[in-house]
Amino acid sequence: MRLTFAWLLLLVIAAMTFAQQPGPAVLSSPDGRLTITVDAIHGFETAAMGQPWPSANQLVYSVNFQGEPLLERSALGLQLQSQPPLGPDISISSVKTTPSKMDETYRLVTGKVSSVRNYYSALRIDLEDRISRLQFAVEARAYDDAVAFRYVVPEQARVREFRLVQEDTEFRISKDATSYALFLPYYRTSCESEFFKVPLSALSRLGSFSTPQLVGLPLLMEVPGVAWMAITEADLRDYAAMYLVAPGPPAWNRHALVSKLSPNLTELDIAVSGSLPHHSPWRVLMVGTEPGRLIESNVVLSLNPESAIQDTSWIKAGRVAWPLWAEHRTDAGELYWPTTENLKYSVDFAARSGLEYMLVDARWMQGRDITKPTPACDIPEVVRYAAGKNVKVWLWMHWTSLDHQMEEALPLFEKWGIAGIKIDFLERDDQAMIAFYYRVAEKAAEHHLMVEFHGATKPWGMERTWPNVLGCEAVLGMEMSMVNARDNPDHHMVIPFTRMLVGRMDYTPGGFGNVTKVDFVPRDPHPVVMGTHAHHLAMQVVFESPFQMVSDHPTAYEGQPAFQFIKDVPSTWDETRVLNGEPGEYITMARRLGDTWFLGSMTNWSPRSFDIPLSFLGNGRHTAEIYAAASDADRFPKNVTIQKQPVDRSTILKAQVATGGGHVVRIAPAKP
Repeated sequence: MRLTFAWLLLLVIAAMTFAQQPGPAVLSSPDGRLTITVDAIHGFETAAMGQPWPSANQLVYSVNFQGEPLLERSALGLQLQSQPPLGPDISISSVKTTPSKMDETYRLVTGKVSSVRNYYSALRIDLEDRISRLQFAVEARAYDDAVAFRYVVPEQARVREFRLVQEDTEFRISKDATSYALFLPYYRTSCESEFFKVPLSALSRLGSFSTPQLVGLPLLMEVPGVAWMAITEADLRDYAAMYLVAPGPPAWNRHALVSKLSPNLTELDIAVSGSLPHHSPWRVLMVGTEPGRLIESNVVLSLNPESAIQDTSWIKAGRVAWPLWAEHRTDAGELYWPTTENLKYSVDFAARSGLEYMLVDARWMQGRDITKPTPACDIPEVVRYAAGKNVKVWLWMHWTSLDHQMEEALPLFEKWGIAGIKIDFLERDDQAMIAFYYRVAEKAAEHHLMVEFHGATKPWGMERTWPNVLGCEAVLGMEMSMVNARDNPDHHMVIPFTRMLVGRMDYTPGGFGNVTKVDFVPRDPHPVVMGTHAHHLAMQVVFESPFQMVSDHPTAYEGQPAFQFIKDVPSTWDETRVLNGEPGEYITMARRLGDTWFLGSMTNWSPRSFDIPLSFLGNGRHTAEIYAAASDADRFPKNVTIQKQPVDRSTILKAQVATGGGHVVRIAPAKP
């Protein structure tokens, strides 16, 4: 094809403009294995990225791991109201390292570790749109197990406020990956669904061109021969949550994704608004050679601001008696109603089991008024009674009730002696709802109240800033067993590698009404669960939650020797290691508190044998208390064997795990 003189002139001018740009900004992790590169590429090079229309100077980034491409050149950009898009025609003003390295250690009040090393390289790229002269920046960090970047729009005369229409962040994966995707029908959900294993390229075939399939975060994938990677976000202050879709027709995108923000409910053409300066959340790529390395990562926490609470002595992790699940309905089909007496019964169970908390769930208040308990439910009396048994009380409430009554309710709860509040049915993560999360955490802290979010979006690390946030649901949990078979060992083996990557996960474990797949029938009352006793014991180790439920009816644990493990296992940890695992198949985790280790192994419906080296133990002799599935657990899943044996760091434990099974071990220094 012959080019006209005008096209030749455009090419020359574009080439001269591109040549004047500084070279690409390259940032490497402290160990040198991960590299993120930010650059402005010639407009006609964007055709190679599948863009239908070339831009003059497109801002892009790419990521390499161990010398192999992980993300190809992917577009970066913002669309502000009444302004040209920021990203397609930019000039790089400067590249700054701010600082070039950071190496600090901070403490956590609760979580999978007690101490986190925050070690990363950083840079900032200052940018300017060549037409509007609007200024913005991209900040990037490279950790040994992740890279992250965010947009910053500074104060400037040309724009008075931040009014974001859309964020144009692309993720162009270097190869067609195996993904584990959370498919969501729309933005307003509680994120309670399965993660489906599909080729990344298949995402472009789902939904339609006008309404592509919405994918929630985190999105886990295995990029063949390169790495395991998860896409998520951190630090959502003053912003809306991000989702992913496959952009454009399949011929353009191959295996690419693009960001979509949870829409504003009042200004439909604006996703995010605020004052300047304004920054986006961190867009996070967690990377590792094995999927277990992503579970061990603390990068989502580290990308959030440090604790805003100086005195955290009142914030305590704990196990929770939860009378609602097993008593949701009576044998006559009537709904369970909390009364003073039956709540005292639950307190007694918590006390004799050594549980720290008892949760009062729905229907304790008059209508939606959370300042007025029903006449049958004397909350102050229940709190007083529980205090005498060394048990503290939490209260459930709908988020709208708390939103309307926060100023009067929180001081009243503090007066009553309530330990924390469980807030339910949020089912949104637009900018206004994210602001509600932060407002609740801050106001609750003023009254020494801990918080758990249910019916919620996925975590993003705010518990580092507000450590009184002990829990978050955003998972298809055990309560689903009352209505269908979606909660099962196959599902259990996916969520540690997906949902749990971004933080604490209130799955509500503790089911002791164990049945086989063949015998399972969803029911309410007296719900049952799939998987063996040992499988459900292992959840107490594998599923991270400082607010860990013990969900079954107290009578389900009576006469069960295996319940001793639940009595012994803590809900916060000094150290966490993933010893083996494959998403959807199996996992073994080791967690330590003080000088005592707890091991949990779980499998899907396939029986397995594990060799578990104990090389992580300290010197000296230890005693292992082992809870294993009995030889007939495939037919009688409640059967468990319990034995003790001496071990040391040279020991290799042999674990036989039945179908839908598990294996748990408590290891403590041997007594002299």
